[in-house]
Amino acid sequence: MINGTLLRWIKNAGVLLAVAMVSACGEEYLQSTIDPVTDYGEVSHNLYVQIFWWTMIILVVVWALMAYILIRFREKPGQGKPKQIHGHMGLEIAWTIAPAIIVVAIVIPTIQGVFQVQRPPDGDALVVEVTGKRYWWNFHFPEQGVTTANELHLPVGRPISLRLESGDVIHSFWVPQLGGKRDVNPVVAVPEGQEAKRNWMHFTIKEEGVFWGQCAEFCGEAHSLMGIRVIAETEEEFQAWLTEWQTPAPTANAPETGPAEDALSGGAEPDEADAQEVALTEDPLVARGREVFFRETTCVLCHAIQGTAAPGIIGPNLTRIGSRSTIGAGMLENTPENLARWIKDPIAVKPGVQMPGADYPASYEGITYPATNLNDEQIQALAAYLSSMR
Repeated sequence: MINGTLLRWIKNAGVLLAVAMVSACGEEYLQSTIDPVTDYGEVSHNLYVQIFWWTMIILVVVWALMAYILIRFREKPGQGKPKQIHGHMGLEIAWTIAPAIIVVAIVIPTIQGVFQVQRPPDGDALVVEVTGKRYWWNFHFPEQGVTTANELHLPVGRPISLRLESGDVIHSFWVPQLGGKRDVNPVVAVPEGQEAKRNWMHFTIKEEGVFWGQCAEFCGEAHSLMGIRVIAETEEEFQAWLTEWQTPAPTANAPETGPAEDALSGGAEPDEADAQEVALTEDPLVARGREVFFRETTCVLCHAIQGTAAPGIIGPNLTRIGSRSTIGAGMLENTPENLARWIKDPIAVKPGVQMPGADYPASYEGITYPATNLNDEQIQALAAYLSSMR
């Protein structure tokens, strides 16, 4: 008959098992390491699965032996002191050789996997230069002349090569479903004629989707808020995105005004007609925001917008920022309200961010940038202008 103590132990174990099973049925985790979507990720995942099953085999064998020993050799009523023994050559050899075999079985696929994921792709890979900065990511497509920030568009079925470097401290690029994390190091100066060492990451994405990641190397106050968002899409969608990004948004520059009749009657060139049409239909708040951006603040010192006079390279590129889903490296949904909130007081949203607010300055690499001193009207207009660039 089961005594009360044992029964309580069984009940408690049952509750723990039930809780563990329920937790395994939770909702989808955005940064899952066990749902790879690339060839690189599959190599890591397959190795993980092999090690997991070796662990389960060891666990079952050890627990089974422990249970057998505890039951078979438990103390019995009236039993005297058992005979003491020391050493067993056969067992000692067995439990030395068996783990060695298991280690070899793990080491071989591990080494194979390391070389496999480091091998550059055979085909014509799409190269993306990834630069980690506190606390955001810069993505530059050198062959296409496109630069964006925090949200990375990539095609499915095409080899990808990420060239990783840091603009300040050590970061680590990690999008779990793409593969293992890779250190992003500051570039060390080398003698002329030599190429600086950078880490690379090679993979091919196999399915469409949105995949989240983040910096995986502590880099300062906002380390945990340095997010990455990868949008994997078809080759056609990716090419359309590139084409769009290479063309300035209609509201990026002030349109040239002129008689509406000229534009509508064909008296102007097509581009001029488009500009005049925008001039007629543009929201005055957007026009006011553009004036604030270029004439009433120092935004252009840090930020760039494709096709405009904004040449900044310190902060994120703002080309077509209105089409991004988030701002602040994944901190906020991209809405005019959240943009205004970010512009007014970025540190309240993301502690440690190196961006001046309306009421306080910011320091970057020893240079102090003054507070923007923007009032609410200017901030709302600036947010409207940025949101309009889609």
